[in-house]
Amino acid sequence: MKILVVDDERAIRNSLKEILGDEGYEVDTAEDGTIAEQMIDKEHYDVVFCDIKMPGKDGEEVLDYVVTQGIDTAMVMISGHGDIDTAVECIKKGAFDFIQKPLDLNRLLITVKNAGERTTLVKDNKVLKKKVYGQEMIGSSKALQHIRGMIEKVAPTDARVLITGSNGTGKELVARSLHALSQRSAMPYIEVNCAAIPSELIESELFGHEKGSFTSAIKQHKGKFEQADGGTLFLDEIGDMSLAAQAKVLRVLQEKKLSRVGSDKDIQVDVRVIAATNKDLKAEIEKGNFREDLYHRLSVILIHVPTLGERKEDIPELVEYFVKQICAESGKSPVPFSKDALKALQDRDWPGNIRELRNVVERLLILGGNPVSAKDVEEFF
Repeated sequence: MKILVVDDERAIRNSLKEILGDEGYEVDTAEDGTIAEQMIDKEHYDVVFCDIKMPGKDGEEVLDYVVTQGIDTAMVMISGHGDIDTAVECIKKGAFDFIQKPLDLNRLLITVKNAGERTTLVKDNKVLKKKVYGQEMIGSSKALQHIRGMIEKVAPTDARVLITGSNGTGKELVARSLHALSQRSAMPYIEVNCAAIPSELIESELFGHEKGSFTSAIKQHKGKFEQADGGTLFLDEIGDMSLAAQAKVLRVLQEKKLSRVGSDKDIQVDVRVIAATNKDLKAEIEKGNFREDLYHRLSVILIHVPTLGERKEDIPELVEYFVKQICAESGKSPVPFSKDALKALQDRDWPGNIRELRNVVERLLILGGNPVSAKDVEEFF
């Protein structure tokens, strides 16, 4: 485990380096915040011990830098007697712990052990997220690689994302991946299909309602925005949302607060909104069906998911994935597809996109031979 000690007092730097070095840790030192940031940029440190009060760039500024850059290191703040309130504020900002001067050896070693375990858990969690993310997005086409690159850049931020694409292309998988790779991944992920909710109920569904606010409101109900507080809200098919609901969504995005149906009380919410649509929202704006101001609020980042017809080179990988999935569900051994069968599938049009492909694969596994042939594709497509 690699540790960085940041303190303007040479005696403390040397003492900590000697103590931690004797315990088998690799230790570097820095005499001020500016040098510390430069070192953190070049090397990965599992734990950083950082004095709060230093001339020039202080420990709070170093902590802010580590947090805003998304650097995975456990920040342990070193505080004097007068710095306790500041140390507590540092914890709120994202520091792992603080140690008060004069430093206690046992406290120091326990903190190092706990911080190291925390760093390991964070690393394992990231690996797990990437595995899940990699399993959901099947294919290696240039189009899909571009989407993966966008997701990896955008996910760690809180930027709102608008995902566009035809039905069945996998827009919801992009939304889930954005949440899974975000800083909010441990918090709720709530999905709402705006097209599936009647227009008269959408406001209650999104913002909640108070008991008695309308005929069937027999008890208080928390809406999807409240349920997603601290996490991510995925508004699927947002192009089907009524103009009245759009106005309320816009208010939440602008003011980060909402009021339930039947209530004047404001409720603060911290929600990252990801939206998706199969419609041309700019054309809907021209028709007066969608608010232009809401469109600009939602589309900070635009991600377009291509049709299956635009990424036919991914069909063999998708078929293999679906075969394993379907056969596992039915308790059967995977059935191979011949090269000619895969070529026949690639030569087809796919108006239903990936959903249609999965249905066809399931049909061929039931009705086709072993292996599935091009003739089977021709007969049972």
